[in-house]
Amino acid sequence: MRMLKPAAAALALLLTSSVGIAVADEAMSMKDPMVGGAAMYPSKTIVGNAVNSKDHTTLVAAVKAAGLVDTLNGPGPFTVFAPTNEAFDKLPKGTVDTLVKPENKATLTKILTYHVIAGKLDSKAIAAKISDGGGKATLTTVQGEPLTATMDGKTLVLTDAKGGTSKVTIADVYQSNGVIHVVDTVLMP
Repeated sequence: MRMLKPAAAALALLLTSSVGIAVADEAMSMKDPMVGGAAMYPSKTIVGNAVNSKDHTTLVAAVKAAGLVDTLNGPGPFTVFAPTNEAFDKLPKGTVDTLVKPENKATLTKILTYHVIAGKLDSKAIAAKISDGGGKATLTTVQGEPLTATMDGKTLVLTDAKGGTSKVTIADVYQSNGVIHVVDTVLMP
């Protein structure tokens, strides 16, 4: 029995070390991409990275106004299609200012959660769904309505419920609790 304890401890140490090495190797193999002038680290959460992107200040403000910070800092995993400041600027003048008012929290939450898919879908997984779907894939958002994903050459294009389209400009920004794909247009449920 005494021999089993050291052997079990050695096996546990070996397994833990092997898993740790595999995770470290995977993290090292992923280059930390730059988004909005800031490195995005796979060890940080979605919000933990987004707050450092100068291209996502409007999104971060909206996430705070909607009370979604704790959710997007949670374990997930989540796939987030993250609109840039320029994407929000495409909305009619005054829209963002109106949406971040406390009385419009429900509408803002509906729009923001329309940009989130439960689970971790990197570009390869989405492309596989598009291929399996004969050229398009339906992705159900956390908000409950679908997004349609297609490819335009090598560019992933999302079509929202109103027929608007948004292109993924930076794909596969890995987070500790999911993955972000930067998009150039706000999606509307």
